[in-house]
Amino acid sequence: MSSISGQRIAAIEARRDELQNAMSAPNLPPDQFVQLSKDYAEIEPVAAAAREVRRLRAEIVVLDEMLSDPSPDIREMAAEEMADLQARLPEAERALALRLLPRDAADDRAAMLEIRAGTGGDEAALFAGDLLRMYQRYAEEQGWRLEIISASPSDVGGFKEVVASVAGKGVFAKLKFESGVHRVQRVPATESSGRIHTSAATVAVLPEAEDVDVQIDDRDLRIDVYRSSGPGGQSVNTTDSAVRITHLPTGLVVIQQDEKSQHKNKAKALKVLRTRLYELERSRLADERAGARKSMVGSGDRSERIRTYNFPQGRVTDHRINLTLHRLDEILAGSGLDELVSALIAEDEAERLATLDEIA
Repeated sequence: MSSISGQRIAAIEARRDELQNAMSAPNLPPDQFVQLSKDYAEIEPVAAAAREVRRLRAEIVVLDEMLSDPSPDIREMAAEEMADLQARLPEAERALALRLLPRDAADDRAAMLEIRAGTGGDEAALFAGDLLRMYQRYAEEQGWRLEIISASPSDVGGFKEVVASVAGKGVFAKLKFESGVHRVQRVPATESSGRIHTSAATVAVLPEAEDVDVQIDDRDLRIDVYRSSGPGGQSVNTTDSAVRITHLPTGLVVIQQDEKSQHKNKAKALKVLRTRLYELERSRLADERAGARKSMVGSGDRSERIRTYNFPQGRVTDHRINLTLHRLDEILAGSGLDELVSALIAEDEAERLATLDEIA
């Protein structure tokens, strides 16, 4: 990674000062002040990182001159300080480079978490339940709020499908790398011969849309209501409260029947629909910028996987970064998941830093 120019650092600090002065202007309309404050909050950490790089570089220049001082004591002191600063400067420059990387606008958003049982029948449904519990516990550790939007339990436990909303600070930034096929290798409780089975579940993490992101025309919706049915075909209630919304332009269908109120089911279904439409638009824009790319979530087939949970060996392997951790119990308990998440974020940052010269 090449050094970031002093000219660019000066431009960053000048922009910070410009915003600070603009915020101090008299009779500033509230909406302008809010926007300026938002812009300032975004650039201040960048300016602070730039200021640290500039300070270290300036001190190195001074110390370099001191290395030619006639006094041996001064030269020795300058050499020691120079070694320290030269070790700290690359880290400061890397911190600034990370701040300068283009941010995913959705990183600070809440997320819609969708888990679906894939290949493996009952065992896949049980594994989908394991994944949900892992994310529930991880959310608790992060101080997030996880709310089940809809769930389709399987007859033997676990879930055929479950959709949850996760809200909190930096949710999408941390969970977005969980999208993909998760594979499990273990001996099912019903397997008398002790044979290891391989099953899979798909995980999709979508940034939640806000009302301003997606405008839905009522004329584009077909809304059907019908009676909910619970496990075993038993009626959950006696009213037509289940809601199925079809978005006619895209063909997207959302079904919601967990609530007893038709209005609550409709509101939840619209929230899920809005999030999926927002993701469609994000994907379209990403494809325009970077060319067509495969969807993060495949068909649920065993061969398409991002991560394997191997119970006999007590290990979890993330195939995208070739990282294996022998901490399966901790990861499934949520407490060990952050190590995987952090490694994935670090790898993504490293890949984007490699292209810094192109975006500088």
